[in-house]
Amino acid sequence: MNDPVLALTLGDPVGIGPEITARTLAEVAGEDGHHGVAVGDAEALRRGARAAGLDVTVREVSDFATPPAGPGVIDVLDTGVLGADVPAWGTVDARAGRAAVAAIETATRAALDGAVAGVVTGPINKEAIWQAGSKHLGHTEMLGELTGVTRQDTMFVVRNTEVPGHHLRIFFTTRHVSLRVALDQITRERVGRSIREAATALRIFGTPEPRLAVAALNPHGGENGAFGDEEIEHIGPACDDARAEGLDVSGPVPADSVFHQGLTGRFDGVLSHFHDQGHIPAKTYDFNGTISVTVGLPILRTSVDHGTAFDIAGSGKADHGTMLSAYRAAVEYSPSVPTIRTTYGGNA
Repeated sequence: MNDPVLALTLGDPVGIGPEITARTLAEVAGEDGHHGVAVGDAEALRRGARAAGLDVTVREVSDFATPPAGPGVIDVLDTGVLGADVPAWGTVDARAGRAAVAAIETATRAALDGAVAGVVTGPINKEAIWQAGSKHLGHTEMLGELTGVTRQDTMFVVRNTEVPGHHLRIFFTTRHVSLRVALDQITRERVGRSIREAATALRIFGTPEPRLAVAALNPHGGENGAFGDEEIEHIGPACDDARAEGLDVSGPVPADSVFHQGLTGRFDGVLSHFHDQGHIPAKTYDFNGTISVTVGLPILRTSVDHGTAFDIAGSGKADHGTMLSAYRAAVEYSPSVPTIRTTYGGNA
């Protein structure tokens, strides 16, 4: 898309979302080729801008087609949930949860309608959205329902400064479940499906001939069954199946080395099997630069990979690096939107 317009949801209005959104929009204001519009309560964004010490004007717009005003002006599409009554910083509050959900719903509808090229989401507090009545485990599941799809996955993008132009993508066989449940979900069928979905996502997001590594689950890859048999019974056969289909797949590769190999350029992507297996290396390597992309949706959605940081909300200490990276990634990926719609639009 030429000159993409992006919707940036504030996330929980009493977390660091308003501050990092304000900082991001202030930094990119006046740049050519794209336009970011915050979605959420205008007063929450203003309060975030004040907390950040920004000298900017927060302009309320009625639609996403309003042309940008240039440096020093950041735009917001006010959802009007809270009005002037924004709850105290850093508190779990059902009102804040409702505001966060409303922003996500508004931005998602705009993306489905083509009013924006994509959605960049700020962090939400799960307890707050649950208190507000949401039944979803988080953003990903909520976006799945809003867009009418049944399969959606997370792709982390880790930008490696040591290998110019190389971005490692990390995928997940399981997501928001306990480790015990995740272990039970590691099957040949599920791993195989995740391999194929990861390969598809890598192609969509700029790697025509992707090299994918599949992490092992057990120490040292299981040592031929001495430390567990998941590699023998499920992960290894799934890799064999994928190779038989013509995919460039390596694995299972011991998890204590596979991410290093990916970062140094041997692989374009790594399939991890449970939440922390993929999150820990990404956030340790580059906490403020790693971003999340939801694949499987018929819309482009990028996101920060951190939480609401209630402990520093309102203090002016929040680092907006991940939000800025998520925004710039959405700009970079916006030409893929037609392919995203075509590929995932039938995922219902």
